[in-house]
Amino acid sequence: MAFDRVSVVGLGYIGLPTACMFARSGVEVIGVDVDQEAVDSINRGEPQFSEPDLKLLVERVVASGKLRATTTAEPADAFVIAVPTPFKDDHVPDLRHIEAAGRHIAPLLQPGNLVILESTSPVGATEKMIEWMADERPDLRFPKLGGEPGDVFVAHCPERVLPGRILVELVDNDRIIGGITGACTDRARQLYELFVRGSCLRTDARTAEMAKLTENASRDVSIAFANELSLLCDRLGVDVWELIALANRHPRVNVLQPGPGVGGHCIAVDPWFLIDSAPELSPLLRTARGVNDGKPDYVVGRVVQAASRHENPTIACLGLTYKANVDDTRESAAVKVVAGLAKHGAGRVLAVDPHVHALPRELAGTDVELVDLETALASADVVVLLVEHNVFRAVNRDLLGKTDIVDVLGLWR
Repeated sequence: MAFDRVSVVGLGYIGLPTACMFARSGVEVIGVDVDQEAVDSINRGEPQFSEPDLKLLVERVVASGKLRATTTAEPADAFVIAVPTPFKDDHVPDLRHIEAAGRHIAPLLQPGNLVILESTSPVGATEKMIEWMADERPDLRFPKLGGEPGDVFVAHCPERVLPGRILVELVDNDRIIGGITGACTDRARQLYELFVRGSCLRTDARTAEMAKLTENASRDVSIAFANELSLLCDRLGVDVWELIALANRHPRVNVLQPGPGVGGHCIAVDPWFLIDSAPELSPLLRTARGVNDGKPDYVVGRVVQAASRHENPTIACLGLTYKANVDDTRESAAVKVVAGLAKHGAGRVLAVDPHVHALPRELAGTDVELVDLETALASADVVVLLVEHNVFRAVNRDLLGKTDIVDVLGLWR
């Protein structure tokens, strides 16, 4: 059975590029989002975030009629749900967007339809989504994990892409296909093989959910080790970057690089989904989260100490995004550092980021000023290097004179 029309629910950093990939493969795609402004922008061929080559692709598939955005779901052969999965207080997973999406599409489901949850989710979320859809459609049989097939197919197929390379990795990366039943896995695999050149790896829904969480939790633990090393090295008077370079000459050692903390909507969030599922069995994950969440405060302390050597100091913070050369500030450790400095009142705080054109909401109401690099360097008594943007790599150190530098990346060593 062919897929003639696919609906992608949630047109953010993952949903919109995924919708474009299906559209580029020749399928009619209906994109659904609750944000009318985002829908109107996409229908003009204008994505609301920056990603290499995305604007050109959106323009092309919208102009061809293969992609259309709306706020209300329409009938389709397959529904791909790519909505946010934040957490509540005390890091409890918040599935309200998945529930809303599942209930929204449920009245449209017909026998033979496929529903895929792409949103990074706690283990068991796909089964919860089935319960919410079944509430709306008691006339349909839904599949059960390890049980008999239903009237519709359901699977969990997590995204595994890196901002800045999304369009490349959606196609080339291996894809995990986790069906509720074997038949669900087969049907979901047929959908992704429309554009995925990597391997489509078969498993069940729960394993697929946990695989994505495991990938990001593993990164979080490794980064925490590097960040904790940086604290020890500061205390002991050792250059952490030289230390790591030497340790990594061992054939079985690969220590990552320390930084201001961990940001982004994956590594800083996903480990909590595992911790919440079994707190008593995950002390290592919780400790790693504590190390990485505490690093911004440590950086603030270093900057405050440097600023105290100046009268009425101006502090230039270079970088606001969570990683280099993207415009994404979600859960950004750099933003947390800047917010901490503003709250501390350590001096006049300037923020510089060539990829950010307005202060993130976390800095709204503060005295932080968003300025260009030249202005910041000319005014600064203390320069804090927080993000490894290419433009910061190219800074002429001679222009900094006797400015105090807090380089948490080792970029200007």
